[in-house]
Amino acid sequence: MSPAFPEIAWPAVLPALLVSGLGMALLAGGLFTDDEETLGWGALAGLGASAIVTLLLVGGEKVRTFNGTYALDGYAIYFAVLFLGVGALVVLMSMSYLAETDIVPGEYYALVMFALVGMIVMAAATDLIVIFLGLEVMSMSVYILAGAWRSQVRSNEAALKYFLLGAFATGFLLYGIALIYGATGSFRLETIAERAAAAEDRTLLFAGVGMLLVAFGFKIAAVPFHMWTPDVYEGAPTTVTALMAVAVKAAAFAALLRVLLWGLGPLHADWWVLVWCLAVATMTVGNFLALAQGSVKRMLAYSSIAHAGYVLVALVPGGDAGGGAALFYLLVYAFMTLGAFAVVAAVGTAGRPNESIDDYAGLGQRAPVLGVAMSVFMLSLTGIPPLAGFAGKLYVFTAAISEGYLVLAVIGVLNSAVSAGYYVRVLVAMYMTPAPADAPPLGRHPYLVAAIVITAVLTVVVGVFPALWLQLARLSYLSSM
Repeated sequence: MSPAFPEIAWPAVLPALLVSGLGMALLAGGLFTDDEETLGWGALAGLGASAIVTLLLVGGEKVRTFNGTYALDGYAIYFAVLFLGVGALVVLMSMSYLAETDIVPGEYYALVMFALVGMIVMAAATDLIVIFLGLEVMSMSVYILAGAWRSQVRSNEAALKYFLLGAFATGFLLYGIALIYGATGSFRLETIAERAAAAEDRTLLFAGVGMLLVAFGFKIAAVPFHMWTPDVYEGAPTTVTALMAVAVKAAAFAALLRVLLWGLGPLHADWWVLVWCLAVATMTVGNFLALAQGSVKRMLAYSSIAHAGYVLVALVPGGDAGGGAALFYLLVYAFMTLGAFAVVAAVGTAGRPNESIDDYAGLGQRAPVLGVAMSVFMLSLTGIPPLAGFAGKLYVFTAAISEGYLVLAVIGVLNSAVSAGYYVRVLVAMYMTPAPADAPPLGRHPYLVAAIVITAVLTVVVGVFPALWLQLARLSYLSSM
């Protein structure tokens, strides 16, 4: 008897297939040319075409394929477009950055594409095993990317640390999946939700939820699973750090939102306390440790930890308001964080990374465009109106207050005030500290500057007109239910 293969709805997997094909094309193209601009423009063209095709799927019927384990809905499309946009900006940043390094461009661009494929799969997955597959595709690519600058010891060290700790996190994820399967008899989130609601003995379920939180906590860099973050972010190539800080974190949250708010939604009364504690610890530890950093790159690493805590605040209340606020926050966080890391890459040179805060002395006068853009990013990350970061935090804290989590929102606001202490230090260095006489001249980075300008403009536009973007985030979240 021949095996029965599941019927495939090809539109549902089209975004992942297109980016996979693009990755293989770039890998093949790397055999014939080492020109980072040629390959970069090819990557940008492919990502643009993939984004257009993905946007054409908006408004269609909600589709499930592979026996209901993979979905094409507004939620999956929202994250697919976000990942493609982030990928395009990372490629744009890399076209200038790779010119000053000995990173092989063909392999580099192909790995970025394969990482994006894993992220797209994670956001569209409605089954724990498919989430795991997407996570591994993404993780394997990023492990290699972290060590892509092979001649740099700190890049090799970052890759090794990330791989070893990531392997432990994968073990927790698989153990959690096994426990949840043992309690419900299914990997599909829809079935898990139904059986979890009816379960009388939830011991295995609670253990599985705890294991999943450990695994996802590693990927989103939540405290106390954040230990790898500053070392890996500092050692990895700056463009890879930007990809990790934004896209990898967003992909992990995309999967975590589906798992917690949909698959394990009936257990909300049991797991919200754990997430509440994670959110408070992540915000507080991230912000206070960032105050002690003298490196901008390490400061942004701890900043990314704190911002993971703000997104966790939205998960605590759950529901439409919390889910929509989380999606909106991930969008605004992407713009301002990508832009900040792009400035870090632009300030560095081939032989000197210039990552100390002291290296930013007088930057506002030496490079006005970089100074203004970095000011926008730092103020937005702090949560100063009318920038996008303020709108993101406002909606996250409002969602928490609306469901009665007032103390959590107050802790979040206080943490935002603490964060001003280290973001403002960068502004002081740029505009109130004179540049040293022997300050090295900044190189010309046209593609980096283009990425910086794009992210700065988006940070301002989303902050000034947030309602449309928030509505889009809410509708996308609701389509997943």
